[in-house]
Amino acid sequence: MQLLSRKKLQQSALCLLLLCVSSASAQQQQEQELAELKQQIQLTEQQVKQQQQQLEQAEQKLQRSDRELAEASAATRATEQERQQLAAREQQLLQEQTTLEQRLQQQQSLLASQLKSAYSLGQHDYSKMLLNQQDAAKLERVLSYYQYFNRARLRQLAALNQTITQLQQVLGELTEKQQQLAATIQKLQQQQQLLVQAKAEQQQAVARLQDTLKQQGRQLDYLRQNEASLQTTLDNLRKLAEQARELGGLAKQKGHLIWPLNGSLMQRFGQSRQGGISSRGILIQGSEGDAVKAIADGQVIYADWLKGYGWVIVLDHGAGFMSLYGHNQNLLKQPGARINAGETIALAGMSGGQASAGLYFEIREKGEAVNPMQWLMQNKR
Repeated sequence: MQLLSRKKLQQSALCLLLLCVSSASAQQQQEQELAELKQQIQLTEQQVKQQQQQLEQAEQKLQRSDRELAEASAATRATEQERQQLAAREQQLLQEQTTLEQRLQQQQSLLASQLKSAYSLGQHDYSKMLLNQQDAAKLERVLSYYQYFNRARLRQLAALNQTITQLQQVLGELTEKQQQLAATIQKLQQQQQLLVQAKAEQQQAVARLQDTLKQQGRQLDYLRQNEASLQTTLDNLRKLAEQARELGGLAKQKGHLIWPLNGSLMQRFGQSRQGGISSRGILIQGSEGDAVKAIADGQVIYADWLKGYGWVIVLDHGAGFMSLYGHNQNLLKQPGARINAGETIALAGMSGGQASAGLYFEIREKGEAVNPMQWLMQNKR
């Protein structure tokens, strides 16, 4: 019995020892797995952080390229307007030159006629007529003719000198304007080259951003973030717009508002966008530099770059109505400016990551997006 009990005790001790060894091994394995999990988490966090940095860099590059393109577009537009003004002034000066040259020829012909007449009268000898005491009436008449022609010649000479002076001034200004025009044209050509370069850089930035989103599988998240950012901006703008009470809103103009851009629809209101998000506006196809027009009278309450929408301008129309114009190449109005219906407020483009030129357009009523197709005139004109 004692021997049996001893064996049982030995077996129990052995089992206990094996159990302890097994438990220690399991604990060691769990600790190893936990360490590996922590390492994997750290690696994942590093990858996420790296991806976020890549995305931010791509966004910053896109914003810089959009800004450079807008600056190049604005400079080109200003120089083109200057060129047109100089060209118009040049044509005006050329017309003035032609008019003055014709007047000069007429004055010279008239003066030649007067000199010829004076020469004919000059055949009379004053002293002879006085000494011989010829007919006093005839003498008085001849002297009157002399005085008349002398005064006429003096007036004609003064007019001739004035015309010559004016012509010299016109020719001087014409030469100056032609030189300025030549310099302006050269400047415009340089700016157009910069504009082409800026467009190429913008396209590269768009492609880089799209590639980054595709590689990270974040297209849907990116669209949602952009939409949330837009919504927050518009909510803040709505509070600001409530301060303007004198604007009458759009209710009476429903179905008769002008189109902000002439072009075909690329995307309709409510249409599913990438990732299944419904569009809150419409996308109108256009060409870079096309005029974007205000749909109605209003006031600019926002004009800046917005992630996902590029250069955006928002108008307050009163009574809770706002209109939004996005993906512009350049903005022509600043916050606070009063706008008339049909006035050009921006130039169409592809800022904010848009793949092709066009305009993103929204109408909001008390903060809610409404279908613009129900508010714009049907014939687009």
